[in-house]
Amino acid sequence: MRNAFLTMAPVLLSATLSAQGVFSNKTQVVLEKVIQDYPNRFYNIKGELIGQALQTSRYKSTLQVPGAASSTVTLTSAGNEGSGWVCTVLETHSFEEAKDRFSTIYGELSNSIITTAGQKTFILSGQYETPAEDKKSTSIVFSLLPGVGEMKKLKVELALREEDNGWKILLCVEDKDPEEDARASEPRSDSSVRGHAEVSRGELTAN
Repeated sequence: MRNAFLTMAPVLLSATLSAQGVFSNKTQVVLEKVIQDYPNRFYNIKGELIGQALQTSRYKSTLQVPGAASSTVTLTSAGNEGSGWVCTVLETHSFEEAKDRFSTIYGELSNSIITTAGQKTFILSGQYETPAEDKKSTSIVFSLLPGVGEMKKLKVELALREEDNGWKILLCVEDKDPEEDARASEPRSDSSVRGHAEVSRGELTAN
């Protein structure tokens, strides 16, 4: 029996590592580190100050997805609300390239396991939406399940947008709009989706 177990052990270990590989990739690793610093208002991942306006300060981020164009941390002096991390994952003139990368990133993040600094484990969950060139903007909002504690206030967003005659993919970790929880049980209207996209675009234009 012992010999049989020893023979099977390498096979079992290989299967375990393969299963873990589904949830372990460079995009997920970076995102996990960003989320771990969310309770600290991204203090440990903010780098050089690059801009200030009223109660808002923007910093370069010390973390970004490999190959990304840029990443920033935005902080507000009015409590935690409005703070966020934004990574410009891709800028391209090709919609097909942007669409394929958008799908790839979703696959890397969807149902992945996120372990926070307190060693609590969450699953990143979001419904996929197929981008269409004539829509100009596609956004997927991920939630951390179960939605408890500090993580209940957090939102992860993957967005594909047309900007300056090209296409841009953004990965964001930010505070939820307090009104979103109130609207969570209500059907989402086209106007509310457009409104959210317009606000997000305004905040990220500087990238």
